[in-house]
Amino acid sequence: MSRPRLDDLTAFVTVAQRRSFRQAADDLGLPPSTLSHIIRALEDRMGVRLFNRTTRSVSTTEAGERLLNRLAPLLGDLDRALDAVNAYRASPGGLLRINANEGAARLLLDHTVPAFLDRHPDMHLDLVVEGRLIDIVAEGFDAGVRLGEAVPQDAIAVPFGGPARFLAVASPAYLARQGRPRTPDDLARHDCIRFRLPGGRLYRWEFERHGQEMALDVPGRLTLNTPAAMIEAACAGLGIAFVSDSVARPHLGAGRLDIVLSDWCPPFDGAVLYYPGHRHVPAGLRAFIDVLKETDPARKSAAAG
Repeated sequence: MSRPRLDDLTAFVTVAQRRSFRQAADDLGLPPSTLSHIIRALEDRMGVRLFNRTTRSVSTTEAGERLLNRLAPLLGDLDRALDAVNAYRASPGGLLRINANEGAARLLLDHTVPAFLDRHPDMHLDLVVEGRLIDIVAEGFDAGVRLGEAVPQDAIAVPFGGPARFLAVASPAYLARQGRPRTPDDLARHDCIRFRLPGGRLYRWEFERHGQEMALDVPGRLTLNTPAAMIEAACAGLGIAFVSDSVARPHLGAGRLDIVLSDWCPPFDGAVLYYPGHRHVPAGLRAFIDVLKETDPARKSAAAG
């Protein structure tokens, strides 16, 4: 049996870990048909079937699982060896993959990402924006960005952006027409723009004042699944939205939105960039963290104070 090429083995591990030819093809930058041909050729070369395929699922055979268990650590060691050499470069190179929600991605794009790409021209950044919480290791990311309370306990977290708030906001036209709620209970008489989480559940609006906490299933005829869409709907006068201050801030400053129930919306610990504490930290991620710390306005403000 001829020895398979490293690229073919990498393709096998990617399909096995993603359990999807389409997702693996996206990761590898290949057409799905090309990836399928690579795997079939690898199976022919090795003389054994590595995957069970149906129209809806992909899973490893017993032989494929044994190969995956041996190969994945070896390829991980290879990546770390290459990255160790990468650390001797004047500037790191390669691909850095970060998973973030919409608000956190906006914070990074405002300051850190432009400085990082300018300073490290050989780095490529794949910033995937989505609302669902994922296992960043299983899905092939170097780091994730979420609120601190959502970060795994064994992860290393780098806070940035300072405290955050969720705000109830509405357009001046809506408030002139429907009046301003004075307490969270008043929302029962308003049109609320509800938010559907990635898993399908409706988000409960959370309020707190003087130690009193409330979590409400608000009424509303309009339900959306992105903060950007909620902001647009609120600006159009369709109701009250409950969104992060980072999303609402430009529209508040421009007068398109007003805050309601402000004293029921206290600040809390904001976004963190996190990565596995038990894994080697790639040179590109170390460089990104350095730039994040240098460009974070909250850190600059704290240092100046």
